[in-house]
Amino acid sequence: MLDVKIMNENNIHPTAIIGEEVKIGKGNTILPYTIIEGKVQLGDNNVIGPHVVIGCPATDTKHVDLKFGDSKVIIGNNNVIREFSVVEQPCYEEHTIIEDDVFIMQGVHVSHDVRVNRKCVITNTSVLAGIVKILEGANIAMACTVNQYATIGQYSIVATNAACMKNVRPFSRYIPGRPVSVNEYAIEKFGFVKYRKEIEEYVLNGVLPHSKIISDIVNEFNYWVAKYGRQTY
Repeated sequence: MLDVKIMNENNIHPTAIIGEEVKIGKGNTILPYTIIEGKVQLGDNNVIGPHVVIGCPATDTKHVDLKFGDSKVIIGNNNVIREFSVVEQPCYEEHTIIEDDVFIMQGVHVSHDVRVNRKCVITNTSVLAGIVKILEGANIAMACTVNQYATIGQYSIVATNAACMKNVRPFSRYIPGRPVSVNEYAIEKFGFVKYRKEIEEYVLNGVLPHSKIISDIVNEFNYWVAKYGRQTY
């Protein structure tokens, strides 16, 4: 039975199942038949469901016993996780993480140990395999698959139906069978217009940026690339 304070501070449908170890903030809407179980930390003002599953054991061939480990699923604030989506418990790293202001559309599979940073959009029926990192402002278009250990850079986009086997650079567009191009839409949307030439040189020619704001973005991307060793488009 959920704490009365949690019930009063959130809108939780009576058909939702919330596990004993789940910690919930306030202002959340949890819609019918959603299941949140295991060690899950949920922030404030999220909309989840219906028929969403969060915190289920990882789908991993080395972890088939369906036991819950000590690692956590951490979900921040102001996220939308639409119907029939799944967010799995981690099994290799400390957390599965969805930060803030993320929009996860219908039927998305967020596997174990995935990290989705702020302001990302993951569209319908896309699959993020284990240990994938989706960095700030990235957009995964409809029905994409992102392979294990891949990092999708900040403010980039992966095209509809793409099978993404490598890393995708920040500010780039990955469309299978075409040269990598610049995600002009994100430059406009997120306020990077004054850095357009610098971004173009980085995406198209591999020239490292000189301004701090863009260098910091590239350095964060490079950290994850170095950690997991995947090649980059």
